[in-house]
Amino acid sequence: MRSFFNSPTWRRLKKNKGALGGLIVIIISVIVAVFCYFIAPDASPYANRIILEIGGQKPGFEKPFLLVRKEKPQQVSFFKRLVYGKPDVYDYIPINSFSETKDSVIAFRYIDEDVSERISYAKAALAVRPVVTHTYWLGTDSYGRDILSRLIVGTRVSLSVGMITVLISISIGLVLGSLAGFYRGWVDEVIMWFINVIWSIPTLLLVFAITLALGKGFWQVFIAVGLTMWVNVARLVRGQVLAVRELEYVEAARALGFRDMRIIAKHIWPNIVGPVLVIAAANFASAIVIEAGLSFLGVGVQPPMPSWGLMIKENYNFIITQNPMLALAPGFAIMLLVLAFNLLGNGLRDALNVKGRL
Repeated sequence: MRSFFNSPTWRRLKKNKGALGGLIVIIISVIVAVFCYFIAPDASPYANRIILEIGGQKPGFEKPFLLVRKEKPQQVSFFKRLVYGKPDVYDYIPINSFSETKDSVIAFRYIDEDVSERISYAKAALAVRPVVTHTYWLGTDSYGRDILSRLIVGTRVSLSVGMITVLISISIGLVLGSLAGFYRGWVDEVIMWFINVIWSIPTLLLVFAITLALGKGFWQVFIAVGLTMWVNVARLVRGQVLAVRELEYVEAARALGFRDMRIIAKHIWPNIVGPVLVIAAANFASAIVIEAGLSFLGVGVQPPMPSWGLMIKENYNFIITQNPMLALAPGFAIMLLVLAFNLLGNGLRDALNVKGRL
C-alpha cells in the first residue's frame, strides 16, 4: 500500500482534481454504507419505521414523539446491528403536546392537521425520557418513514450491487477474454460468437429475462446485472491479450516451459490491469444505474429494502405535487455516486496511461 502512494500513478491521480473528488465521495459512501445503521436517525431494519400520521411531510418537518415501551423488545449484538439494524425498543406516537402527573403522562396524539386525540400512559410503560423531538431533514415518505435514513441505508444497496456486479463481470470477462486472445483459432471464434450474441441483446431485456428466471430479490439483482456486463470486459481483455501475447517476456515464459494458465495469470494479467481497472469503474457506475432502473420498474430490490430506485418509484408522484424532494433526493444520490465513479475511471485512465488503448 505504501509503495502505491509513492508510485507515479498515485502522483498523477492526485493532480486530477475531478478524480480525487470522486475518490473522496466513494470513500465517504463506503463508510456510510458500512456504518449506515449507526449513522441513520432511524436505525430500525431497512430504516422501515412506519408512522402513517406523518406521511408525506416536507424537509425540515419536526414533531415530538411519545416513546411507549414494546412488550418484548429485542436486544441485538453489535455485529447484528451493523448488518441488519436494531429493532425499535419503543413505539413512536406523534403528539402535539403533553403534560406529566406524578405517575402518568397525558398527551394529545397527532392524527392530522387540527385533529388530535387525548391519550394517557403510566410512566412505567414509557421510556425514561418519555418525549423526544425528531427533525426529518429530508421529510417523510407516504408511509411516514424518514427519507434521510432510507437514503443512508440505500447507499449499502447501491454499492453492494456495484461491487458484486464488478466482481462477476470481471471474473467472467477476464477468463473468457484471456482464453480468446491467448489461444486464438477456434477458441477465439467460439467465444467471440457467444460475445456477439450476448452483445446483440438489449441489456435491460437480458436483465429482465435473468431476473424473471431467478426471481425478484436482493441477490438475484446482483447476479442478473453481473451476468450482463461481462461482455465489455471480455472484449477489452481479448484485445489486450492479443497485443501482449507476442511480447518477449511471454515468449521467454513459454521457452521456460511454464503452463499456459500460469503465463496468463502471472505474466499477462498483471500487465493489463490498468485497462481492466478503468472499465471496472465504468461498470460500477453502470450497475448502480441499472439497479436503480430495475427497482423503479419493480423487478429489482423489493420493499421494504430502501433501494434508491425503489424510493423514486414510491415517491415520484410527489414531484408534481407538494413535496418533490421525496423523489429528487435519491435521484441526486444516484447522480452523485455515478459521477464519482465516472470521474475516478477517467482519472485512472489518464494516470495508468491506458488512454490510447481503450
